[in-house]
Amino acid sequence: MALNRFERFEVGDLLHILSFLPKDINFVNHSSYIGWKEAKKLKLIIVDPGLYLSEGTEMFYATQQRELPSAYRVFTGSPFSILSRRFMEFCILGEDNLPRILLMYFANTPSSLSNYFPTVICNTRKFNKTVINQNLLYAIPDGRRNDLRPLNSTDFDDMIRSGAVFAQKFQKDDPVLDLIDQKLLGRSPRSVVPGGWCLGEPGNSTCLTWGDAKILRPGTGSQRLEKAIVELLANGTFRSRQCIYE
Repeated sequence: MALNRFERFEVGDLLHILSFLPKDINFVNHSSYIGWKEAKKLKLIIVDPGLYLSEGTEMFYATQQRELPSAYRVFTGSPFSILSRRFMEFCILGEDNLPRILLMYFANTPSSLSNYFPTVICNTRKFNKTVINQNLLYAIPDGRRNDLRPLNSTDFDDMIRSGAVFAQKFQKDDPVLDLIDQKLLGRSPRSVVPGGWCLGEPGNSTCLTWGDAKILRPGTGSQRLEKAIVELLANGTFRSRQCIYE
């Protein structure tokens, strides 16, 4: 069984680097090229009987299909993004109608999460210049199945060199997860990730004493992350990939 999940590399290092970036920067994979998704996902309508029936019932596709909207351009991308607080508040507080309109539009669409944030941010002038077309996620596509190939121990060194913050996807109990715990997180089996939030000896007594979670001590991972972000921002070339209509 494969798990679709994030694996944190070094949280303190991520926060340390991101604290020096503009507050509105957003890491969102996006493209206006929809291709096969138009017929297979965006035009399909999912009906969830659980919304109006008391007993559990499987979701199904409606026989009708809908046309793509003309008031805004639909973008697609990855379901995983790194978003600024200001952009999230824009989506949640509803100072503009677009986030709410798209929330309703994508609510009954397959894989809605991979379309929602790319479409909101690229159709909003206030934020479409804050986006970097990269979500700092390490993944290897499996072209034969239109999916991601599960990562394993042979991918570990490439993951580290990439400077990525997250990686996906992993097989359950794959040894590479133990490598991440041991070599990146400094976490021993059945214990929490050590850090300023808890003090004590390694092992079961790691959190014997609470510490200060606000204290960050960047490790070597911060240098890899810094290099990756500098390359993304170098010479302003990232702007040539912002919300381009293909």
